[in-house]
Amino acid sequence: MPTPSQVAVAPSRHYGIYYSQRTTLVYAIVKRILDLAVALIALIPLAPIMAVIAILVKRDSIGPALYRGERAGRNGKPFEMLKFRTMVVNADSIGGPSTSADDSRITRVGHRLRRYKLDELPQLINVLKGEMSLVGPRPEVMSEVRTYTAEERKLLSVPPGITDWASLRFSDEGAILEGAADPHQVYLEKIRPEKVRLGLEYVQHRSLLVDLRVLADTAMVLLRTRTRLG
Repeated sequence: MPTPSQVAVAPSRHYGIYYSQRTTLVYAIVKRILDLAVALIALIPLAPIMAVIAILVKRDSIGPALYRGERAGRNGKPFEMLKFRTMVVNADSIGGPSTSADDSRITRVGHRLRRYKLDELPQLINVLKGEMSLVGPRPEVMSEVRTYTAEERKLLSVPPGITDWASLRFSDEGAILEGAADPHQVYLEKIRPEKVRLGLEYVQHRSLLVDLRVLADTAMVLLRTRTRLG
């Protein structure tokens, strides 16, 4: 028979698990509502701007306006991440997965879009479809995900996002890789370790307050970038 102390502790433990699961469920629901609301509200005024960008991309170089790249979503499920095309057609087959600011594959319009992160705007559609969230670890290519350790696979336990702590830390990743003989090797050595660490930190401590702070900090970074460059 259980002792009186065991009887007293068991309900408390079970309640703790129930409370944690309930909190996680409530957070997931609120996060999804926030994603839908912001994406819908943002897409309405941004639609004309996105149409103009699409025309500029098409006029600047041969190829589609949108780039559809296969990425790993939640639980490793592949999906097509949308971006305005900033590189020449078939760039994936003529160069490495990491892109420096001086990469010859980047188009003239592509440089401007990357500078102000305008190439990421179509990912609001991914958010509407439930493939991405506003905040979460940036989605990686499938080949990169296949190299993940058991610890790193925790990054796949949440929906990938448009922005996160790593996006803010490496807001100008291209500049870090600029001039490198092997940009991807520099990425693996100087960026990937910290990017993974920050991603895992987000997964462990994610909350609505954290998401709102990431969004606010992202807006500030974009504003500072525009002020500095324009």
